[in-house]
Amino acid sequence: MMKKRMMAAMLAGAMVLSMTACGNSGSTGNGGNTGAAAPAAETKADAGTDEQGSAPVAEEPTGPVELVVTTTFAGEDTNAQNYKDAVKAWEAKTGNSIVDTSASADETFKARVATDFETGSEPDVLFFFNGADSNSFIEAGKVVPIDEIREAYPEYASNMNDDLIPASLVDGKRYAVPANGIWEAMFVNTEVLEAAGVAMPGADYTMDQFKADCEKIKAAGYAPIAAALGNIPHYWWEFAIFNNQSPATHLEIPENAGDEIGQTWVAGMNDIKELYELGYFPENTLSATDDETFAMFTEGKAAFLLDGSWKVGGIVGACQSDPNDPATLDMEKLDKFDVTYVPGKGDRKATDLIGGLTSGYFITRKAWDDPARRAAAVNFVEYMTSDELVPKFAQHGASALKNAPEVDPSQFNILQIKAMDMMAGATSLTGVVQDIFAGDCRVSTFDGMPEIVTGRVAAEDAVAEGLEIYHNQ
Repeated sequence: MMKKRMMAAMLAGAMVLSMTACGNSGSTGNGGNTGAAAPAAETKADAGTDEQGSAPVAEEPTGPVELVVTTTFAGEDTNAQNYKDAVKAWEAKTGNSIVDTSASADETFKARVATDFETGSEPDVLFFFNGADSNSFIEAGKVVPIDEIREAYPEYASNMNDDLIPASLVDGKRYAVPANGIWEAMFVNTEVLEAAGVAMPGADYTMDQFKADCEKIKAAGYAPIAAALGNIPHYWWEFAIFNNQSPATHLEIPENAGDEIGQTWVAGMNDIKELYELGYFPENTLSATDDETFAMFTEGKAAFLLDGSWKVGGIVGACQSDPNDPATLDMEKLDKFDVTYVPGKGDRKATDLIGGLTSGYFITRKAWDDPARRAAAVNFVEYMTSDELVPKFAQHGASALKNAPEVDPSQFNILQIKAMDMMAGATSLTGVVQDIFAGDCRVSTFDGMPEIVTGRVAAEDAVAEGLEIYHNQ
């Protein structure tokens, strides 16, 4: 128990170091204000002073406030139900209401958020990625820095370790208060492994061992890897590049495809091409959707699934006779799933993971400039990031809490416990380079993955095209 708590703290520190390298439950008073607005003594006005020269208090709301909130807690996200429950509790406690416009975190959702800000339709509170995906609305001044919020609400996010809150890539300021961290690793259908005579991979798993296992799994009539390369190649893209680098260099963007770092990106794309040519992906990997290949994995037709910590909820849901009713969970079926490390190569050990506190709660300038919604938005974020709620959302991941609680295994299902055991053996946690290398620059290698693996486009040309867009945008 204590080992897991200490390891979580160590991983959080490693995560911050990795993010810095790229340039990038006791009561603390946070979440304690349960009304629609913060206490007047803690609240300052936008600008100006009263006749005595002190800052005037912000106007208190005179009635219930309606907030528009957008998050990624939807679909298969592990915390979708936790979020719904927390919103209901906050509404009951404050008398305010939430218009929830949350959706699954995919490229369509990211584009929708960007468009909302461009058209003035942004929400009051946004739980979103704090990497390059948030650059556009930060540059436009449409979200409020934490330090500015603290000028009016000194206790805002005071239960968080500021060193663990990622800074913006735009101006180095912190904007998003994190609730839970993420990791990316390899889920395993152990029933398929048993049928193919393959042992459960361990902490020293290598790509050579992985390929040998994939050959056995393929010979036994199963798809070794559940992945839709024509739809969501993201996780293989990330780890294939990581496998040709190390935690110290992974977050460096190459100047071009021909330099030292650029060549590791090219090598990564060619490694995916090799796995495709060996027949280790589903036959329809270039045309299938991510949902279809995920179903192959949960239905016992594929062995390995490279994905993130949020996928735990999807696997659990697939083991319920009613996906919306946790009481219908088939524990025996769930026990056939496990999670382990992505096979390592070269300087990257299998236990070197991708992850971090990649998302958080932003308060928009639109809400901040409205005194009533400002107070409600601050209170909502404080509630959602309180010492009491963060552990429910962080679960088997990481958090930025100053006072991380002990882990109670009785509160978690078997797959979550396996995930915590896996995390306890991690040797490093490195940020997600694709969150820096975002937007149109990813098209040539993300959307273009089918062209790369089939040889219609050379990996070096695809990488070069993306880097040129990145450096000229």
